[in-house]
Amino acid sequence: MLPRLSDPIVAIATAPGRGAVGIVRVSGRDLAPLIDALCARSLRARHAHHGPFLDTRGHPIDQGLALHFPAPASYTGEDVLELQAHGGPVVLQLLLARCLEAAAETDPATGRERLPGLRVAQPGEFTQRAFLNGKLDLAQAEAVADLIDASTEAAARSAGESLAGALSREVETLRERIVQLRMLVEATLDFPEEDIDFLRQADADGQLRAIDDALAGVLDRAQQGALLREGIKVVLAGQPNVGKSSLLNALAGAELAIVTPIPGTTRDKVSQTIQIEGVPLHVIDTAGLRGDAQVADEVERIGVARSWQAIAEADAVLFLHDLTRRGEPAYDAAEAEIAARLGLGDAQAAPRVLHVYNKVDAARAPALPADAVVLSARRGDGLDALRRALLERVGWHAVPEGRFIARARHVHALRRTAAHLARAGEHLRSADPALDLFAEELRLAHEALGEITGRMTADELLGEIFSRFCIGK
Repeated sequence: MLPRLSDPIVAIATAPGRGAVGIVRVSGRDLAPLIDALCARSLRARHAHHGPFLDTRGHPIDQGLALHFPAPASYTGEDVLELQAHGGPVVLQLLLARCLEAAAETDPATGRERLPGLRVAQPGEFTQRAFLNGKLDLAQAEAVADLIDASTEAAARSAGESLAGALSREVETLRERIVQLRMLVEATLDFPEEDIDFLRQADADGQLRAIDDALAGVLDRAQQGALLREGIKVVLAGQPNVGKSSLLNALAGAELAIVTPIPGTTRDKVSQTIQIEGVPLHVIDTAGLRGDAQVADEVERIGVARSWQAIAEADAVLFLHDLTRRGEPAYDAAEAEIAARLGLGDAQAAPRVLHVYNKVDAARAPALPADAVVLSARRGDGLDALRRALLERVGWHAVPEGRFIARARHVHALRRTAAHLARAGEHLRSADPALDLFAEELRLAHEALGEITGRMTADELLGEIFSRFCIGK
């Protein structure tokens, strides 16, 4: 649900906790009376003014910098006041309370409240107003949150590209090309005597194919950007004592999981986020997998159940095999049972499973599938090959044109656009072209692209997007 957008808002804009500097931000219309109450003077636009921030009796709460950004040249497109004070939580709470108090006071010059209706901002409301006031489009607004939340340097740089408008420009270029094609079709529908010959002369089919090609490039880059933002959930799976915990420690470069030769040492999930080529990987070490009859106690049974749950939710599964135990009847039987439950005979499930053969330092590797990875988690042999294979398995690759950060909803909208364009092509290229259906699919493709930048976006979606921002942003 959208908040009341006519209300002036205030919030602490810096992270909770102690710091050298903390910021209280106000956005609304005509902040001059509030500025006079807090600073006892007017402020020159976009200049930093040092001085006291005053309480209701005129005593200083703190000394700091005050900056006034008059509309529309501000972050939100409204008048904005920033009070930069010392970053103690108590000081910032006192300033926040003083802003609310001063707003409700009567201004001697006008006899009215200084800033009627001032309230604490909801999460993301400053950026939401920037979007609604045309300072940012929706993709750029989302990039603000993605830049704040970035967990790797590559993700931060890509979010910066999106904030600068990289994704938006690509989308708008596609929209403009679809608009040009829609204009040709609409002209044909308005003058049916021209019919399909008019579209052939204008090379409508060639234009549509060119749009398809451009869209494929944008979708590929968006998928890479989504991997950067969301990261990849990787689960280490296999029988007890095959080296899952050792592999987690080797990938993380730290002793995160207890490693012993005793089967069943890991009873619950152990998680760690690492990065490979800037892509965040959320790696989960799970309890060793084996049949219910082999489970020693109830605690291990619960751990095994959680392992299968993590596997079901994973983007990629590293199925570890112990080279030193191959050929043991019980071990091989359990391997086959795990493989069956992983769905390796299923064409859809198999691609997310990567076979990893561990302990090559203690046993010779036999002939293995071409996509298998052989390593020693204890010595570190083969880790680079595993990292490369893992990125390849989840679809990561270099993008020559550069990347922008993207969200799952962006990728979904681009895929829907591609589907509508594909159906449009079918209608155009049929023996008896259905131009009205061709035009409708182009319209739907146009709208799907508009959802990315906010040209076609429901209020419910806006409420969901901005509710995930931090307060003060």
